Amino acid sequence: MKKKLLCLVLTAAVGMTMFAACTSSENIPETSAPTTAAANNGGDTGESKDTEAVAVGKKVGVSMPTKDLQRWNQDGSNMEEQLKAAGYEVDLQFASNDVATQVSQIEAMINGGCDVLVIAAIEGDSLGTVLATAKEQNIPVIAYDRLIMNTDAVSYYATFDNLMVGTKQGEYIRDALDLDNAAGPFNLEITTGDPGDNNAKYFYQGAMDVLQPYIDSGKLVVKSGQIEFDKVATDAWSTENAQNRADTIIAANYSDGSNIDAWLCSNDSTAYGVANSLTVNYSGNWPIITGQDCDILNVKNMIDGKQSMSIFKDTRTLASKVVEMVNAILSGSEPPINDTSSYDNGTGIIPSFLCEPVFADINNYQELLIDSGYYTEADLA
Repeated sequence: MKKKLLCLVLTAAVGMTMFAACTSSENIPETSAPTTAAANNGGDTGESKDTEAVAVGKKVGVSMPTKDLQRWNQDGSNMEEQLKAAGYEVDLQFASNDVATQVSQIEAMINGGCDVLVIAAIEGDSLGTVLATAKEQNIPVIAYDRLIMNTDAVSYYATFDNLMVGTKQGEYIRDALDLDNAAGPFNLEITTGDPGDNNAKYFYQGAMDVLQPYIDSGKLVVKSGQIEFDKVATDAWSTENAQNRADTIIAANYSDGSNIDAWLCSNDSTAYGVANSLTVNYSGNWPIITGQDCDILNVKNMIDGKQSMSIFKDTRTLASKVVEMVNAILSGSEPPINDTSSYDNGTGIIPSFLCEPVFADINNYQELLIDSGYYTEADLA
């Protein structure tokens, strides 16, 4: 994936704040994606407008997939807090991982007078009909973190660089095992995310771009034989589903006491399921386990040596960028974007703003997660 300028999340020492270094490009905000040529012209981001004046009488609908995963609770609360602080009325809804519920909630947002919709889709292909109604009513749609597929109603996309998430996970395994120098072979297993979530394929692809050459050479061995995305996917990103599959893999391939050297997990809910299974069923050396989102339980596992790393996606940064987008759209200015080539939702390229993820591990979690104010010491006790 061709990457343009990214939002670089930097965390300094104790007492300093996290900030994002970012750029913007000019678009004429419409209810469907603007042309690439328009997106590439530099211009005003709309930050010079009086945000409070723009926000007066304006309502933003925010649709999150579920409360079952910690990260979506944080995304929703960060979004609501920052939009309200900017002066907007906010209709925040969680859809309990049920597509029909999410469709119904978005319909209610449209009928309830929302001026902009911010949507993290449960399934990227399931919102075309309801978003066609939004387009008919000239309501712009910002796809949040998960790209909404096969509809021309999506105006913009705000996310972290999803391919880079997987790349960093793959690189962590590569470097931790010293694959370029160690003799090997090493045993690897793979657990990725929900097949209906477009991001899951990016996470998988980014990691496999790094790891596949070592699999092909025999330095990495997947004893279960489960490598293709449809074999390693986890419905609903469920911890229970990940744990059940890990139980089966361990029983079938590692009951002889052989080691699992690394287990690629695309996010923290699946990593937690894998760690639970290893605790009960596995007697070998503890493997490297990757993750994503820095959920509290997983950071505790990291501190306890049961998870090696987790991709840190500071949702405060992403929420702030979405508020900028909303301000720009409603003021008739150009939303900040930095990618006009990477994300095609089936109807064309969606102008996007990508923030750069970083990884947390035992060596830097204090600085990234606690010193930055994302968590407190008590949260992780």
